[in-house]
Amino acid sequence: MIRKLYDWTMGLAETRYALWALAIIAFIESSVFPIPPDILMIPMILAAPKRAWLIAGIATVSSVLGGMAGYYIGYGLFDTVGRPVLEFYGKDKYFDEFAVRYNEWGAWAVLIAGVTPFPYKVITILSGSTALSLPIFIAASVVARALRFFVVAALLKAFGPPIREFIEKRLGLMFILFIAVLLAGFYVVKFL
Repeated sequence: MIRKLYDWTMGLAETRYALWALAIIAFIESSVFPIPPDILMIPMILAAPKRAWLIAGIATVSSVLGGMAGYYIGYGLFDTVGRPVLEFYGKDKYFDEFAVRYNEWGAWAVLIAGVTPFPYKVITILSGSTALSLPIFIAASVVARALRFFVVAALLKAFGPPIREFIEKRLGLMFILFIAVLLAGFYVVKFL
């Protein structure tokens, strides 16, 4: 099953729809979808290394736009859903204190979540709910997502064939490692 998915992704990377698929996945991953765009981006760059910068650029722009959608989810739904729940439990003043602390360090949170396997969508929604400055959020998102996607693109462009061979020989192991990183990210969000 994993081999078929990998082969399908590699085939998709060579079609005219690949960039659109990447743009859609990068957009929705930043606000609601649990699977990172790297799943599609990496095989696309391995299949077409000459397009590495274009692929990274599309992933970056789409991810930042999706992050803005996540920001507005947090911003719009907090007042209608989140705040009344906090008020019901008498915790609204605690959230206001948290929001002030978060907004002092929010740019760093966006940078860290945007570069690491930590689910970026959590930070985009949290940034909106705490009303983190939108220009700061956008700037931090652009830097973080560009850093993440362009570093991956550079590494794959420079070392693509050996990495592709490594991945293809150890596809099962790579899948298990990816799932472990994904689950670790969800664990960090839930318990920390």
